[in-house]
Amino acid sequence: MLYSLTRPFADSFILFNLFRYITFRSGAACLTALVVSFLIGPTFIRWLKRVQRNGQPIRLDGPERHLLEKKGTPTMGGVLILTALSVSTLLWADLRSGYVWAVLLLTLGYGALGFVDDYIKLSKANVRGLSGHGKLAVQALLGFGAAVWIVALMPAPIATSLTFPVVKDLVLPLGAFFPVLGMLVMLGSSNAVNLTDGLDGLAIVPTIICAGVFALIAYLVGNRVFADYLQLNHVPGVGELAVFCAALIGAGLGFLWFNAPPAAVFMGDTGSLALGGALGAIAVAVKHEIVLAIVGGLFVVETVSVIVQVFWFKRTGRRVFLMAPLHHHFEKKGWAEPTIVIRFWIISMILALVGLATLKIR
Repeated sequence: MLYSLTRPFADSFILFNLFRYITFRSGAACLTALVVSFLIGPTFIRWLKRVQRNGQPIRLDGPERHLLEKKGTPTMGGVLILTALSVSTLLWADLRSGYVWAVLLLTLGYGALGFVDDYIKLSKANVRGLSGHGKLAVQALLGFGAAVWIVALMPAPIATSLTFPVVKDLVLPLGAFFPVLGMLVMLGSSNAVNLTDGLDGLAIVPTIICAGVFALIAYLVGNRVFADYLQLNHVPGVGELAVFCAALIGAGLGFLWFNAPPAAVFMGDTGSLALGGALGAIAVAVKHEIVLAIVGGLFVVETVSVIVQVFWFKRTGRRVFLMAPLHHHFEKKGWAEPTIVIRFWIISMILALVGLATLKIR
C-alpha cells in the first residue's frame, strides 16, 4: 500500500524514492511485523488464556513430562503470526503483484483451516480435530487453486516446468500436470511443518531460516541481472515475494519471543499449516521446489520419521523409533528439550547453507 501511495512522489522526494527498492521495503516489512507482534502479543496471549481455560489438549501417549510442563498453555498463537504477517505485507509490498496475493491468500486459507482444527480440539478437549481426509482435501483444493494462479502469472515455458538445482540446463516440462505438483509441494510443506511443531520454538526458527533463504532467492530470481549472472531461471515480478518473506521473518521472530521455552503460547495448527503452506507456495513461485526440500530438510526428516514409523508398525507390529515424529524419539531417550531444539536449529542452519550453495554451483 505504501509503495503505491509514495510512487507518484518518488521523483520529487528522495525519501519516497526509497520505497522503490525491494531491499528497503523488505527491511521495513520485517521490522513492522516484529513491532506488531510485540504490541499485540501480550494482550492477545492474556485473552487466549482467559478463553482457553485448560489450554491446548496434550497427547496422553506423548512424553510424560508434557502433561506436567505444557498443560494449560494456550494455542492458536498462529493468529498472532498471521496478523503481523498480513499487516506488514499489505503495508510494504507492491499490491499490484499477483504473486503476493496468491501466496498471502493461500497462507491465510491454510491458517483458517488450522484455526477450525484448533477450535474443534479445544471444544472437544482432546487432540482430535478435523478428520485427516477432510483436512487434506481442503489443503489440496486451496493448494491447487494457488498453483494454477501462480502458473497463470508466469511466462511460458518456465511456468509449467520443474527446474533442478546445480544442473543449470535441466528443466522438466510438466505441462498441465505442474499445478498438481505445485499443490503437492504446498500440501507436503504445510503438513511437514505441522508435524515438526511439537516442542517450544522447534518449528518457528527453521521456518524463519527457510524464509530468509527464500527471501534472497526471490530477490535474485526476480532480478534479471542477478538471475542471468547466477544462471537462474528469471521469473519477472517474483522479487516482490522477498517483502513477504521478510514480513514472515519479523512475524516469526515476534512469535518466538513468546514461544521461547517455556512457551507462553503455542502456534497450533493455525500457525503451522499456514507457515508450511506459505513456504511451499513461495518455492513454487520462485521455481525452487527441490531447494525447499533441501533448506527445509528438517521438516522432511520429521515427516519421513512418521511415515517410516507407521509403515513399519503396520507391517511388523514393532516401532523403528521410540516415538514419532523424530523429536519425540529423542525426548523418550532422555534428551532435554532445549538440547533437541537447539541441535535441530543448528541442522536447519546447515541445510540452509547447503541450499544457498546450489545458487552458485552450476
